[in-house]
Amino acid sequence: MRTFELVLVVRPGVKDADSKKLLETVKGWLGTTAKVTKEEDWGQKALRYPIKKENAGHYHQWFIESEESLVKDFEQRILRNDSIIRHLLLRTK
Repeated sequence: MRTFELVLVVRPGVKDADSKKLLETVKGWLGTTAKVTKEEDWGQKALRYPIKKENAGHYHQWFIESEESLVKDFEQRILRNDSIIRHLLLRTK
């Protein structure tokens, strides 16, 4: 069993309903072999430097368990989404 930590930074202009919908979509990208074991909402924080002309972002942290490594396509989908301005995916075990 592999564990991963994912931190997503969502644009601050995204409405709450749209943000929840976006997070559910990202969970769907994980597939059936992975599950989110813990979710933390860090709230909106100021960025150290502007990213894509944004000075703040809404942070979300997930801990993910998966039988296999996450699909390479998963990170590509995150990169293609305009509502996510930054992400960090780390393998912890």
